Amino acid sequence: MKPVDLYARVRHACRIERLSQRETARRFGIDPKTVRKMLSFSVPPGYRRSKPPSRPKLGPVTPIIDQILATDRASPSKQRHTAKRIYERLRDEHGFTSSYTIVKDYVREQRARTQEVFVPLAHPPGQAQADFGEAVAVIGGVRQVIHIFCLDLPHSDACFLKAYPAERSEAFLDGHTSAFAYLGGVPISILYDNTKLAVVRILGDGRRERTRSFAELQSHYLFLDRFGRPGKGNDKGKVEGLVGYARRNFLVPIPEVASFAALNLSLEQRCLARLDDRLRGHAESIGERLERDLEALQALPGAPYDACDRRPARVSSLSLVRYDRNDYSVPTAYGHRPVLVRGFVEEVVIACGTEIIARHPRSYEREDFIFDPLHYLALIEHKIGALDQARPLQGWALPDEFGTLRRLLEARMGKGGKREYVQVLRLMETFRLEDVHAAVREALRLGAIGFDAVKHLVLCRLEHRPAKLDLTVYPYLPRVAVATTSAKAYLVLLGEAWP
Repeated sequence: MKPVDLYARVRHACRIERLSQRETARRFGIDPKTVRKMLSFSVPPGYRRSKPPSRPKLGPVTPIIDQILATDRASPSKQRHTAKRIYERLRDEHGFTSSYTIVKDYVREQRARTQEVFVPLAHPPGQAQADFGEAVAVIGGVRQVIHIFCLDLPHSDACFLKAYPAERSEAFLDGHTSAFAYLGGVPISILYDNTKLAVVRILGDGRRERTRSFAELQSHYLFLDRFGRPGKGNDKGKVEGLVGYARRNFLVPIPEVASFAALNLSLEQRCLARLDDRLRGHAESIGERLERDLEALQALPGAPYDACDRRPARVSSLSLVRYDRNDYSVPTAYGHRPVLVRGFVEEVVIACGTEIIARHPRSYEREDFIFDPLHYLALIEHKIGALDQARPLQGWALPDEFGTLRRLLEARMGKGGKREYVQVLRLMETFRLEDVHAAVREALRLGAIGFDAVKHLVLCRLEHRPAKLDLTVYPYLPRVAVATTSAKAYLVLLGEAWP
């Protein structure tokens, strides 16, 4: 290929100096055909093929390669042929004897021709895109995979992120309510992929059958939903990009925090700090463009949506309710009855009719048992023999004074002392542990070892009146007399054996 400066000299000789093409060719020592070409182009046009290159070795198998590549389009992206695998199949199945390089070059060329091309999109204010992403964090000293709900406003590129222990329905719902509260309004429409948290199935005409919880959320906030094509993440490319951006910029290095609340506070601060950024291709910052988004948002309803997963269940004979592969206890009075379980991100609430009968911290383990010891005390009072083996009471960390009270009650009353000890524990069904503990401690100091004394002391503490425990008013309470030990007292034990 001739250099550009030669083009300039040849064109100057012919056009300005008025030399003939043949004379110009002699002056510069080039072919007259080259002079005619230089007069047609101001710069070297590069090599141009007049016909496709011939491939004498590869030509017979190119239809086979094209068929393999066409079939791959319907296969999972991670199970498609590599150029090396295509070469191996040509060699083993079709007797191909040429080199791997020409196969690789042809495959690269064909794939470049079939790659999808996208249209740049404009995003009006008030629209949003939502998705979940995964990352790793250390929460409370435990390294775990976290699931981040991401909501992006494509017009302004403003975002909201919140991390959860699992990608569940309640996290999906809570992410929306938290995002709407953060923005102070509701987007006009939100674009999703076809997540099972929102879509039960895609009908034949392309319409989506929504999940009940998502339909309730949409009815509460009155936003429109839109769904991308199945398997086409680029349909919601803004939020897909946000997931990767947040992972690289907000979660590097791997965060180590005490709780999810601390992590989510950090993520919210990062989202606010990002409002000052100005992205490439925009004259305004994210925060300045966000103002137009906020003006287009719909107003929030009077009350937030109750972001939980609702499921009917039945209490077992062990007074347990199964939810999300774990068992949660309820009071034994509700055994074998139907209940409604509401699973929130951080707690599980169980109701029977209109009455809430149990609240537990949410467990994300498998086959876990979550007990509240107070739920079983009424039954243990009647089945007192189960006191020492009752699983719900195992590991119940009570102050040492409770153990002292039990030993004294059993020493005085035997099996009846166990039952009276359980009655003391049942005071915590009504009163706080701190108040019952203080009453037990005072009862031990006064030597009034019994349920009635402890209950009286609890009531005195709550009513802020002095505890005047007059044992003449409670003749059934034991009286404890403490005297100085005398050596003569041991003679009574010896009896007639003493000489």
